[in-house]
Amino acid sequence: MKFTDFVRESTLKKEDVDRFLDPNASNWAKFDPEVGYTLSNFMPRDGLDKSLTISTAQPNGARTSCIYAHRPCRINTYGNSFTQCHQVSDHETWQEYLAAHLGEPIRNFGMGGFGVYQAYRRMLRTEASALGAEYVILYIWGDDHYRSLLRCRHVFTHRWAWKHASMFHANFWANLELDLDSGKFVERDNMLPTPESLYRMTDPDFMVNAVKDDWMLQMMTFVEDMTEDVDVKSLNRLAEVLGCVGIAGSERKALQAQVRVVYDAYAFAATRYILDRAAAFVGTHRKKLLVALYCPQVTRTMILGGPRYEQPVVDYLREREFHYFDMNLVHVEDFKQFNLPVDQYMKRYSIGHYSPKGNHFFAFAIKDDVVEWLDPKPITYRTDEQARIDFDGYLPAER
Repeated sequence: MKFTDFVRESTLKKEDVDRFLDPNASNWAKFDPEVGYTLSNFMPRDGLDKSLTISTAQPNGARTSCIYAHRPCRINTYGNSFTQCHQVSDHETWQEYLAAHLGEPIRNFGMGGFGVYQAYRRMLRTEASALGAEYVILYIWGDDHYRSLLRCRHVFTHRWAWKHASMFHANFWANLELDLDSGKFVERDNMLPTPESLYRMTDPDFMVNAVKDDWMLQMMTFVEDMTEDVDVKSLNRLAEVLGCVGIAGSERKALQAQVRVVYDAYAFAATRYILDRAAAFVGTHRKKLLVALYCPQVTRTMILGGPRYEQPVVDYLREREFHYFDMNLVHVEDFKQFNLPVDQYMKRYSIGHYSPKGNHFFAFAIKDDVVEWLDPKPITYRTDEQARIDFDGYLPAER
């Protein structure tokens, strides 16, 4: 269908907005004026063996944690659902497994559906508050690069992302865009920053006007065969700014391939911009940054001997000497220990997102990097002399 018709199809019903904003409703996410939404309290049937998973949030917006949570926290984590640890219960996250091993808490500010930019914006506001920590982990997964540039991800995902009203999310949020006139990235605030304004998503004309020049949305829907048209003139200007070959011709498959080149370049340029901004922020505020990478599709491709699609981001991290951890490489090496087809290997750790076993594997894969990073070392990694401990600080208040 036409792009504008596809956008109109994504228009919400008033009752959808009513439920999302109802503080008494059982919803997976709750409204946030900056990043669109954050985690709420919910128990979906999406866990191991089709179990229900207990997913709750603390008043500070972090996912609920209990492992040494009363002790001072040095590590905050940000990212999408692989940081949030969707599909497991609160105490089956990799943060909780790692906290138990290190003897100190790790806060989880991940949220399903976030792009790199939305995780970065949440990082900025949290780290500037009393919840800030000295050590910051920014986790980048799969298509997070592309999500950064969308004004409203719901438009792209509305056909499949939430089958039940209680799972609604991906409304308008703060996003990053390239200004075609200046050729520079612009950081944009949420277009609908109040609960009342969210009802504008029930107006199809508003929806079209709000995203008609969202170039990432146009490209994603065109490449994924959701829509039949793109603004070639504007995308050629975008390609020019990004240093890509322009889009030409009329044969659909060829056009899609050309658009895919531009859309990848746009996404990776955005992530490079965000990484630079994140590094500048932590440097100014005397914090330390660790970038964590994982994407099941990348792992699968690498195991089969193919190239990773986000290699430009990896190259940038290496060239700019970022401290980063690549879980994809861990899986490639781990796969060599088994005599299994790739699909069966991935099922050892994944139920879509990581299973509890997968989160445990991730926690102990990143453990050495984290231990080396922390100064002073976690109490469980200090010398015998350093490790003298006042157990009152670890025992419950009531015994």
